[in-house]
Amino acid sequence: MSEVNRSAPFLVVGESVADIVTSVAGAVDVHPGGSPANVAFGLCRLGREVTLVTALGDDAYGSLIRTHLEGAGVRVVTAGSARSTATAMAHLDETGAATYTFDIEWDLGPAALPVTPLHVHTGSIGAAMEPGAAAVADMIKSLRRVATVSFDPNVRPALLTERAAVRHRLEDLLVHTDVIKASDEDLRWLYPDVEPLNTAASWLARGPSVVVLTQGAAGSTALSRAGDVTISSTHVDVVDTVGAGDSFMAALLDGLHEQDLLGTANQDRLRDISLGTLRHVVSRASRAAAITVSRAGAMPPTRLELDHAASSGLSASAPARRPGDGGDGDVHAG
Repeated sequence: MSEVNRSAPFLVVGESVADIVTSVAGAVDVHPGGSPANVAFGLCRLGREVTLVTALGDDAYGSLIRTHLEGAGVRVVTAGSARSTATAMAHLDETGAATYTFDIEWDLGPAALPVTPLHVHTGSIGAAMEPGAAAVADMIKSLRRVATVSFDPNVRPALLTERAAVRHRLEDLLVHTDVIKASDEDLRWLYPDVEPLNTAASWLARGPSVVVLTQGAAGSTALSRAGDVTISSTHVDVVDTVGAGDSFMAALLDGLHEQDLLGTANQDRLRDISLGTLRHVVSRASRAAAITVSRAGAMPPTRLELDHAASSGLSASAPARRPGDGGDGDVHAG
């Protein structure tokens, strides 16, 4: 592995994918994608310094993705060599929602660990698909002593057929994670017999400081030790939903960093995050996702765009709840 910038505060580890998007009308566009790559790109668009450890082939799609990422300021580190750049065929329905089929091999190889970041993020295929997932898990466990960690399962059922094995792998990462963002679809696939909010609450009890459950048009619920906050969805005209969750994740991490809540020196403060701060950060992440779905592809907002959205009233949130509001100390959806 080539040397990583030692001053980079964010390290993202995971797949890069060329999204080949087909509209309802049959038009085909190619967009750089892959959940971890999108998060890295989104963080750079918000002004953060980011290194991405990923796999790219020496081909046209790999060149497209590298140019896209480096153009935003992402330091791209390729570990090992990929036979070809991964692709995802995304088909949009009438609402702009995408379904995917993948052509991907994920293997980081026996790469040395990158140098110490302030915060490390992983998820999706990179944290679940072997043989690369084992290398990612080892990297996360090693860096856990010196950095805060975030995780987004972003489950891809078309690739991950062994539900029990995927669930075991993801649960193993829980105790090494400070911040988790998951969609209700992710949690329904992982635990089909459990309500997603109950799964999110059980995950919180296993160690993370913040667990955020996104629920599409139904908004999102953020859980912490102080209680939970329910945020309404932000209403915009949807072009497509590609990259919306990744934009949410990037803005969530950016917002937590803005509040000095990331990094091992701030782990106690993150664990004690107030409901007001949690509401602010998650509302801002919701606005970022709304901006992304209002345009084609995984194109998250810049800091200027996100700040303008806040000042122009593109926001929605509901009151926070503390444990005990329902009379039994449980976490409740709004």
